Amino acid sequence: MSNQITISTIATELNITPATVSRALRDHPKISAKTKKSVLRVADRLNYKRNKIASSLRSGKTHTIGVIIPSAEINFFGSVVHGIESLANAHGYNVLIYQSNETHQQEVKGMETLIAARVDGILVSIAKDTTDNSHFVEAKEKNIPLVFFDRANDDIGIPSVVIDDYRGAFLATDHLIKQGYKRIAHVAGPQNIKVFRDRLEGYSNALQANNMQKNTRYIYQGNISIESGRKAASYFLSQKIKPDAVFAAEDFTALGVIKEIKNNKIKIPGEFGVFGFANELFGEHISPTLSTIDQQTVLMGKEAFKLLLQFIEEKEVSVITQKKIVLEPLLIFRESSSRKKIK
Repeated sequence: MSNQITISTIATELNITPATVSRALRDHPKISAKTKKSVLRVADRLNYKRNKIASSLRSGKTHTIGVIIPSAEINFFGSVVHGIESLANAHGYNVLIYQSNETHQQEVKGMETLIAARVDGILVSIAKDTTDNSHFVEAKEKNIPLVFFDRANDDIGIPSVVIDDYRGAFLATDHLIKQGYKRIAHVAGPQNIKVFRDRLEGYSNALQANNMQKNTRYIYQGNISIESGRKAASYFLSQKIKPDAVFAAEDFTALGVIKEIKNNKIKIPGEFGVFGFANELFGEHISPTLSTIDQQTVLMGKEAFKLLLQFIEEKEVSVITQKKIVLEPLLIFRESSSRKKIK
């Protein structure tokens, strides 16, 4: 019997249109909660099961979205994907995940693969090696729904969901200053990525706001890795007047800084303070525990999917492409940035 039950069957029983039933089953925001409840109750009673192939042929949609992440090894992106999937599943969408491995070449291949798979839309966090954005511009020109999350590019008219990276960096640096550190260095991320430019600017302006002069020798161009953090710390310790704290562009870099500073028998905290960014899982399990900025990853994933869904269903391209959702960064204060008395 279940094979004979269609959307029209449910519509006839409830005296509503098949289109309304279809939208209700997809939890469309324009359908009232009362109607959704009635449709789901009847669908359940009649043992209705949607024929996804037929539905795709009728609507031109696959009810699948693609997600391109720079690295599956970074918990931050896994947490964002968790937020994406939780809401996507609730709306009847499947999720295909592609890893760019931080390379432009793999990112382009990922876009091509997902478009060939006829996904309804794509969520992307840009790879650190990407400087040519023509693959995104081409997708936009083909009206493929595309939304950036975390790492975005504001110059090509693609909607995004990001954290306030400038404010997060400002808060982190200001916190180190308030703890009493006087010579604060920064390990920057790749400056072709906007989030890392914003974090450098937040660091610089926090110094200025506290009447502290920026020293260019205290800025190290890193590459978001543990090894980059180690090299940065080694460089800082080679300076005639050494920094006494570091704000790192992200947590893996901060971990590298901590390892190298400890190898040099310098006490963290007290003699040296460290602050990261991203709130990776390892941060609360290392010694000392790592102070960091939480980026509300699950919320970021949910907001990114909601924006993409609006793009897919409404096609209000001129309005949606102007959208940029900015989330508030949360300061996580742990041991690495405190100013304990040195015994």
